[in-house]
Amino acid sequence: MAKGEAILALADGRIFRGRAFGATGEAVGEVVFNTAMSGYQEVLTDPSYDGQMVCMTYPEIGNVGVNREDVESPRLYLEGFIVKEYWPQPSNWRSEMSLDEYLEQANVVGIQGIDTRALVRHIRTHGAQEGIISSIDSDPESLVRKAKASPGLVGRDLVKEVTCVEPYEWNVGEWELGRGYREVQFELRDAPFVVAIDYGIKQNILRRLVSTGFRVTVVPAWYTAEQILAMNPDGVFLSNGPADPAAVSYAHETVRAILGKKPVFGICLGHQILGLALGGRTFKLAFGHHGANHPVMDLRTTRVEITSQNHGFAVDADSVRGKAELSHLNLNDRTVEGLHGVGMPFFSVQYHPEASPGPHDSSYLFQRFRRMVEAFPRYGAESLERVLAEEKAAM
Repeated sequence: MAKGEAILALADGRIFRGRAFGATGEAVGEVVFNTAMSGYQEVLTDPSYDGQMVCMTYPEIGNVGVNREDVESPRLYLEGFIVKEYWPQPSNWRSEMSLDEYLEQANVVGIQGIDTRALVRHIRTHGAQEGIISSIDSDPESLVRKAKASPGLVGRDLVKEVTCVEPYEWNVGEWELGRGYREVQFELRDAPFVVAIDYGIKQNILRRLVSTGFRVTVVPAWYTAEQILAMNPDGVFLSNGPADPAAVSYAHETVRAILGKKPVFGICLGHQILGLALGGRTFKLAFGHHGANHPVMDLRTTRVEITSQNHGFAVDADSVRGKAELSHLNLNDRTVEGLHGVGMPFFSVQYHPEASPGPHDSSYLFQRFRRMVEAFPRYGAESLERVLAEEKAAM
């Protein structure tokens, strides 16, 4: 294969030829597309993309470079990166290196110069599927065989690959111009205490929790309910994460044992795990929701929020009927985007109110969690309903 050439091969036999960038080599994963116009560094460092290769639909990527601050985890978790046009000369006052260098240092393979519009249309028509990017194998038939042999995401527990190995405290708030990220440990000495279960947590979730006024300790996904309740938190947060929620049965058991004992807030995979803990079911979406422009309706207020999303599975609405109230609905495909507890203090959303990247329409949910935690000692099981009633009265 000529230097600089790369091939993307899908499991169904579709071939795309382009040019290599990032690391030299080969990578296999589920090919998905992300519709965000910016925020590629946050996408690259989101642990929820473990096991996947991401195609950006925006045509020019790399023009703002990479910096050490705009990260959602300590490293890159995605398998490969696909763009229409990579821009090698970044122009931004915060840029510290090029995207090409960043991918190469992280050993992530990339391909550029393909028709990403054709790829996205193919995925929308035929569904997300396994694929392979290679800059070392020029035989399309060989690459298709390798893509077909990839196990896919259904039934796979990738949470164990991205969760932390031991508990840690988080005391960093949101980014401020001229100051960067600010530690606020002293200010939070007497704040409500939240345990965040790490299924692949994005750092901006932790920053938002701290900025909302919580003391936060992050624990591994395999922590039991007994271990978490022994820490006596005021609330429990369930994080985002990768792959199939049905495969992490240990997480279902933990959440089931916590529900009703502590206020609970879940996002993305945490939302799906909560649904499964209630006895519900999840299913795989045809090509998932990945981007920063997805419309979601709050069914109580009919308010529409533009949301950031990254998931390939969804909660089956009928499976949780009578166990939780459907609170939010995706206006593109009518899938479940949120749940409220019925006589139990929990709520969850499928999308990402912390954004990063994306709009901030839903950031109020962190304040809702704070108010529910504060109401719980007095109102117990009715604390969420109390908070929702107060929000409605204030509208």
